[in-house]
Amino acid sequence: MLIRPCRAEDLAGIEAVVSENRSQLSTLPRDRAKLQERIEHSMRSFAQEPEQNGRAFFLFVMQDSTSGEIVGTSGINMNNDKSRPFYSYRLDELIHSSPKLNVHSAVPVLYLTHELTGHTVLSSLSIKEPLRNSEYFSLLSRSRLMFIRQFKKLFSTQLAVEIQGVQDDNGQSPFWDSLGRHFFDMDFATADYYSGVKSRTFIAEMMPQHPIYVPLLTPEAQKALGQADARAAATCALLYREGFKSSKHFDIFDGGPTLLGERDELLTIRQTQQKQMRRSDINMGMRYMVANQSLAQFRCTLTQMTDGIGEVLRLNRAVADLLELDDGDDMTYVPL
Repeated sequence: MLIRPCRAEDLAGIEAVVSENRSQLSTLPRDRAKLQERIEHSMRSFAQEPEQNGRAFFLFVMQDSTSGEIVGTSGINMNNDKSRPFYSYRLDELIHSSPKLNVHSAVPVLYLTHELTGHTVLSSLSIKEPLRNSEYFSLLSRSRLMFIRQFKKLFSTQLAVEIQGVQDDNGQSPFWDSLGRHFFDMDFATADYYSGVKSRTFIAEMMPQHPIYVPLLTPEAQKALGQADARAAATCALLYREGFKSSKHFDIFDGGPTLLGERDELLTIRQTQQKQMRRSDINMGMRYMVANQSLAQFRCTLTQMTDGIGEVLRLNRAVADLLELDDGDDMTYVPL
């Protein structure tokens, strides 16, 4: 399996992965024309076109190098465009007090905020179902962190990830039904579709700007607030191992949790090393994620290697070809 930047000809393959995904990805809409726009946006970002700047979006695909099939996607959103703020709900408390009655009550309140604007956001994680519980799921997600480590100047020191919130078997969200639906005459799936085809800003600007008292939501919505959907369990477990932590921020649509992480403290970024590469026929040792050091032609895959004390690593010839590496090139690697 090879991780690489998406290309124009990947449209049909990406569309197949997205359509098979059990939940809607707002960053990868199922509308073909809009999905093509996202691919083109990513291509301009990898080409480092100046106008991308704070709104760069890097979309990677995972490709079966034997069959050529696209089997997964993952992305990085720069999220630093002040004209497109990143909205979320922040959970705080209001203290209601009456000394005369000797009553003191702390009430949880949701505030609409865009204070996470500027945080680099990991997004667009989708994989074909047979691979979900395999080592390739880890490769697909963590390869983004290897890319971020190599090009730190492009990204913020704090990273964010929005996790899918609780949905029922019909794809409906109790949080949306209790809150957002009162301001839009549409169900959750339609609202999520509009956020992808238009923008989440469109939805956020229509939401109430005043604080939302959590006890006024339905019991189902209160229970769902900050809870990840069962289908996101593997994603959460992987991110927690990396060093991401829960926060006071929640998705404005389904109330799912937003995880935050300090870039340089994340496990993959801390453990990634760099050495020169030499081709070899050897194919044994521990499992590693290995990557080249190109931005526009980034490549990452899994292989077996033996790391020693020297400055040169022996890499299987077929893997070196897959990564487009020549003898003497630098490569980065991290244990799986």
